[in-house]
Amino acid sequence: MLIDIKDVFKIYNEGYENEVRALNGVSLQIDRGEFVAIVGQSGSGKSTLMNILGCLDIPTYGDYHLDGTDVTELSDRQLSHIRNKQIGFIFQGFNLIPALSAYENVELPLIYQGVRTREREERVMDALERVSLADRCDHRPTEMSGGQQQRVAIARAIATHPPIILADEPTGALDSKTGKHVLQILRQLYLEGTTVILITHDNSIAATAPRMVRIADGSIVEDHAQEVDWL
Repeated sequence: MLIDIKDVFKIYNEGYENEVRALNGVSLQIDRGEFVAIVGQSGSGKSTLMNILGCLDIPTYGDYHLDGTDVTELSDRQLSHIRNKQIGFIFQGFNLIPALSAYENVELPLIYQGVRTREREERVMDALERVSLADRCDHRPTEMSGGQQQRVAIARAIATHPPIILADEPTGALDSKTGKHVLQILRQLYLEGTTVILITHDNSIAATAPRMVRIADGSIVEDHAQEVDWL
């Protein structure tokens, strides 16, 4: 079991009149190599769940084991290390550094990991080639379209060879054609053995994943395998 969360609560202003239960006793298990879409409307708790799965936040109550490690007991520094080694993040807003080129944006997490220069060069160019942007490696984000920026973000996420890709609304800022291309890249990563977790509010996008988990009012209300036409 790669991801195992049990009875997880995330409560804000606990005990006060304006208490908010963003997550209300959520349990979820994800095996290594799965492709899971977590779908929910605004305010459903899906973003809070994503933050906990990605070790960006910790539960108020409950257990979370990531690859056998109890992450709720880790320090901020240890959580940062887990994120850098285990999880590749893809965000709707791209989160690229404007002053850096595509190459430098992809290279940055590898520098944090202490990867040697020659291996960094190979990994960066390999990742950019995979998203068909090797010829744009010297361009900065402002010189690229939204779709190209998102592909740079994907290259950055996969350059560290993480076992998990966590994609938060990765097509939300893109036109439909570019969004389909991004989903194709995620599918290929899954077919190569990467665990892909896709967070979305869009039912049609969730329908393209082999497993769909629906969250509403801080609780999981649906969790099932589904047939997809690309497998």
